[in-house]
Amino acid sequence: MRAFTVVMAGGGGSRFWPLSRQEYPKQLLNLSGRDIMLNDTILRMEPVISRTNAYIVTNAAQEKLTKKLLAARIPKRHVLAEPARRNTAPCILYAALMLKKKYGEAVMCVLPADHFIADEEAYRACIKEAMGIAKKTDGLVTIGIRPDCPATGYGYIACGEKLPKTEAYRAAAFREKPDRETAKGYLSSGNYLWNAGIFVWKISSILAAYQAHLPAMYEEMMKLYDDIGTKYETQRLESVYPLLENISVDYGIMEKAEEVYVLPCDCGWNDVGSLDALALMLPKDTDGNAIRGNAMVQDSKGCIVSAGKRLVAVTGCEDLMVIDTEDALLVCPKDRAQDVRKIAERLETEQRSEG
Repeated sequence: MRAFTVVMAGGGGSRFWPLSRQEYPKQLLNLSGRDIMLNDTILRMEPVISRTNAYIVTNAAQEKLTKKLLAARIPKRHVLAEPARRNTAPCILYAALMLKKKYGEAVMCVLPADHFIADEEAYRACIKEAMGIAKKTDGLVTIGIRPDCPATGYGYIACGEKLPKTEAYRAAAFREKPDRETAKGYLSSGNYLWNAGIFVWKISSILAAYQAHLPAMYEEMMKLYDDIGTKYETQRLESVYPLLENISVDYGIMEKAEEVYVLPCDCGWNDVGSLDALALMLPKDTDGNAIRGNAMVQDSKGCIVSAGKRLVAVTGCEDLMVIDTEDALLVCPKDRAQDVRKIAERLETEQRSEG
């Protein structure tokens, strides 16, 4: 059975301002020093699924830049553009219908475009096992990350009974981002995994789940099905897509479906949700400072400094982020990294050019 990678790449990355912008989002940044995050995501899967079998779903505003930065890594026609942002459930359904129309039955590996994976071999081994489970069970498989701290920024998945002859469990429950005390309880129980937002399933399995749990969305998108691959596809998509419910695949499908399995994975995963994640991705000096670009740091500990062409000097600071770009400078304590989103939202509201 053929297998395809589907990468969700339509986000704005507001928590990564000022490095990311509305028209230049996080997934199109080179944070690892190797390549942009989107290309890293595709190449990471290459030993499992060829890049020629990779598809990307982005939004229309980012389509041109996405195709440009992909260079020759995958065919340009494999970039699907959403005419409106409608969260992950419509995005995945669009890709599933397109793949079904073109190839029939296949396995889909649905990945976010902006995650960091330290142990890529372990990650690929987990994906391979998930593909096998999806084929044998006709179920929906999601990847769960073993938590190493009581994180409050991730959703959690409760593990049910063990699936025989595998490392997977039935997904007993999906829990929203908890408060600190609840997260501590999840961690101490040893029965919860972080929800990584990585999914593996057969096309027939996920389409059946949409029919059962998001029937209105499924019926609307089926109006597009006959036009996929024709000159009418874009016109039909533009008429249908903006009317779809704005809902995630977690809410719309995973929390409702019966045959859902979670496969634990230890691969040094991080969702790179905010700027403090740069500390994992950049080399550090002897004082734990993560430094990139034309920066000078002295008498400082645990800082993150990202500089451009001009010199950025930091002295006498601890656990501080300094992010410098051509038109904006951010100075923020690392433990306030989540608040950067508020600045990006304010810039968008005020229609500032720096947003």
